[in-house]
Amino acid sequence: METNKQYLSVEDISFKLNCTPQYTRKLIRDGKIPAEQVGKTWVINPEVLNDNETLFKISKDIPDQVRKNSDVPNIVALSFFSGAMGLDYGIEKAGIHPLLASEIEPNARKTILLNRPNIGLIGDINNYSAKDIRKFANISEKQEIDLVIGGPPCQAFSTAGQRKGFQDKRGNVFLTFIDRILELRPKFAVIENVRGILSAPFECEEMEKRFGFAPKTPEEKKGGALLYILNKLEEGGYTVTFNLYNAANYGAPQKRERVVFFCSRDGEKVPYLPPTNDEFGNFGLPKWRTVREVLSDLKEDEQKAMKFPEKRLKYFRMLKAGQYWKHLPQEVQYEAMGEKLKLGGGKTGFFRRVGWDEPSPTLVTDPTMPATDLCHPDKDRPLSIQEYARIQEFPDDWKFFGEMKDVYKQIGNAVPISLGFAIGKQVVKLVSSQELDLPPVNFPFSRYTYTDDVSIKKLMQKRLQKIATQPELEFA
Repeated sequence: METNKQYLSVEDISFKLNCTPQYTRKLIRDGKIPAEQVGKTWVINPEVLNDNETLFKISKDIPDQVRKNSDVPNIVALSFFSGAMGLDYGIEKAGIHPLLASEIEPNARKTILLNRPNIGLIGDINNYSAKDIRKFANISEKQEIDLVIGGPPCQAFSTAGQRKGFQDKRGNVFLTFIDRILELRPKFAVIENVRGILSAPFECEEMEKRFGFAPKTPEEKKGGALLYILNKLEEGGYTVTFNLYNAANYGAPQKRERVVFFCSRDGEKVPYLPPTNDEFGNFGLPKWRTVREVLSDLKEDEQKAMKFPEKRLKYFRMLKAGQYWKHLPQEVQYEAMGEKLKLGGGKTGFFRRVGWDEPSPTLVTDPTMPATDLCHPDKDRPLSIQEYARIQEFPDDWKFFGEMKDVYKQIGNAVPISLGFAIGKQVVKLVSSQELDLPPVNFPFSRYTYTDDVSIKKLMQKRLQKIATQPELEFA
């Protein structure tokens, strides 16, 4: 669409806003779009299109866009399921600048363009072929792609969900992502996901083909999704390594564990990410970073936060930094928790104040939910938007589009910048054939065992072959 006209028509603006001319006229009548009437025709100053933030406030969604420049950097990278771009900003810090982002959520799409206005942008990857993706990234059919990176929706595999795996519609997007990787044929692909992917059930022929065993019970089907993923990638010519990483070991002030798969097209077995921090300062590394380090300079009167119901604040006021419901007076615990006391597990998310001198718990999409409370260490409120962004390590000038609840969700779903940076550094060394740093021997990447490709494959094979005599054997 031309934007060098002296005036734009209603139709021009409608195209830009991805809406009908009738809706545009309503915005004009409501005073949301400045316009002048010439005869019976509305005309709009083209300057309206130069202010994305204002433009986005009046648009329901934004159209896809082809990358606005044609320069091709030394490392060609494409990002999928980009969200608020936490993973993307992390790899940017390492020197990799994605040429394209893929996202379906309207507010997150606007966040992407507020921060990276020239990037190529597409929506649901089910609707785009490899040829389409290249077109929006503004690269030729012959251009070698160095990296495809993304974190497909994790709800289908979350341990907090129903664990439907690939039977869940969102799980199928994971398979589409793998298909696109195999079609685009990048040198390397990185897939980020939740711990639940390691044990998510899926009934697939790969189990019987590889192990001579057809799973029948839910217990026997555990790990089927992982095996299916690995087989698809390996049959497509990729060597795959993976591990469960705690972001705190990479400099994030947050205990957040995510599985990261490294897929290499040329048969190279990518080593695990070398850590930069350790919980106790072992292995010659500094200790984990703390909440105090990243929040202590923020001014209270500038914080924007949701609110806890007054009836719950009564109990938060009895707790200090780092405490939760078990630290309430014994006689108050049942009053605060009620029937929830009968739930299994430690219930550590109830009435939880974040500690000052340790990393934050995993940030969630809503810090006010009763089972996943994230109360400020000292103040009687949830963590604020600014505090969320600091803990996820977004720069202070990063823009998030949407209402407060939408922004919490975008930040809560992001990958901590430090973990993205560690991934980016690894890819830069791989692409440039530099010597890779190796992690210390016996380093505890997470609090769980059997979460890396070597141990989990051995244990999975053992489980499937001996399930009849060892039905209770777990692997994740």
